Amino acid sequence: MIVLDAGDSWELVMQPHHGDLAGQLAAEWGNDEFAAPRSRAAMVLAATRHDDGWAVWERWAEVEPDGEHRPVSFLQAEIPSHIDFYRAAVTDVTRRDPYAGFMVAMHAAGLYRMRYETHPQMGTMSGAEEHRDRIASFLDELESSYPRRRAECRLDESEQWTNYRLLQVFDRLSLYFSGFFKVAAGDVHTIAPVPLDYEGGETEIQVEATLGFEPFSPTHVRIAPYPFGASPATFTLERRLLPKQSWTSEEFREALVKAPLESIQIRAERDA
Repeated sequence: MIVLDAGDSWELVMQPHHGDLAGQLAAEWGNDEFAAPRSRAAMVLAATRHDDGWAVWERWAEVEPDGEHRPVSFLQAEIPSHIDFYRAAVTDVTRRDPYAGFMVAMHAAGLYRMRYETHPQMGTMSGAEEHRDRIASFLDELESSYPRRRAECRLDESEQWTNYRLLQVFDRLSLYFSGFFKVAAGDVHTIAPVPLDYEGGETEIQVEATLGFEPFSPTHVRIAPYPFGASPATFTLERRLLPKQSWTSEEFREALVKAPLESIQIRAERDA
């Protein structure tokens, strides 16, 4: 669950809804400057389901036991649970689509390797030192499967790693729209590296919020260079809003289940 302080309320985006948005971004990606994803259907599925494991954790949402009673965010998940529910998600996605499962496996492993050194700012996960043996075993389990998965999917390493990096871009851009970052109108958010093609070409994209929408997450942006087929491109994100109050975790879970989903339209345009 992505938690944004929205003044007198909490804006909450569940991880599967964040994934739904990532899948929409994958479906629209590509133009004369940015190569469309190879095996697009599998990549859309991988983007949509890359964080499915979180649904298990979110089923038992909690609030922090302090004066603010802030909902516990996904950044606070304990590593043993994180490993187990990602393992389950990789298994299920692979059963339905081996290519998508390969990408989700790489995503799960990459979370413990700073997205394979492409996003060093994310640092290491809290508790990593305490659970280093468990993490090492999990990484070996996933990474030792890459050659078999690559052969089964009949793709070369260039496509494997380019599509992995694309998946990380879809994830990070969806996190941006989901309120993971505190953004004000006029702020520019940079995402890199962003693949341009399957020959090693890369760039960075800059996303500028264009409307005074605070305290909510951005809904209108300009992007340069622009990666989608149409401008403007529109996407939908589902979120919930809950008022701030002195919840117990049980009260919060009951309110979260009853809270209506709000659909937000996101509009992305070329930089003028």
